[in-house]
Amino acid sequence: MTTTDKVSPRERLLDAAAELFYRDGVSIGVEALCRAAGVSKRSMYQLFDSKDAVLAASLERRLPGYEARLAPGPGSGDTPRERILHVFARLEEGSGQPDYCGCPYLSALVELKDPEHPASVVARAAKERLKSAFRAQAELGGAPDPELLARQLMLVFDGASARSGARLEEIGDGLATATVTALLDTAGVR
Repeated sequence: MTTTDKVSPRERLLDAAAELFYRDGVSIGVEALCRAAGVSKRSMYQLFDSKDAVLAASLERRLPGYEARLAPGPGSGDTPRERILHVFARLEEGSGQPDYCGCPYLSALVELKDPEHPASVVARAAKERLKSAFRAQAELGGAPDPELLARQLMLVFDGASARSGARLEEIGDGLATATVTALLDTAGVR
């Protein structure tokens, strides 16, 4: 029995979708997706209504792991400032990986353009969760306008993700954290 025999067709589709859509973009065809997953098109359509539904489910499935990689460890006594900086340090660390293609949620939003697309709905919610986390930390850290700071942090996060994912900018040298440090200093976040 091989490893693929032990993994359900649904899981194989979601794994293949996560890899292919991240690496090659959302325009990957159903045949290529099914071939990579070792699943027939008929099976795919029995499990999901459409390729769009597979994409949305794959983004939803990877969200807990994505958020866990960015978050400080449980019971962390870090200050709000340190928690925010931790996110950007993890972003910089991840951007140095050879297979880094940027934020998968931002990529999906940019490629799809349709705000009603099922994957856009998942991606937008993921981006809003990150912004809410930034806002909560900004408020705890004493920022006079936590919403504005959260928006600024998202701009840096998404810009750094996109530029690094496109191989236009090397952010592993601390560029993003230096930029965020300046924003936090200006806002007086502790």
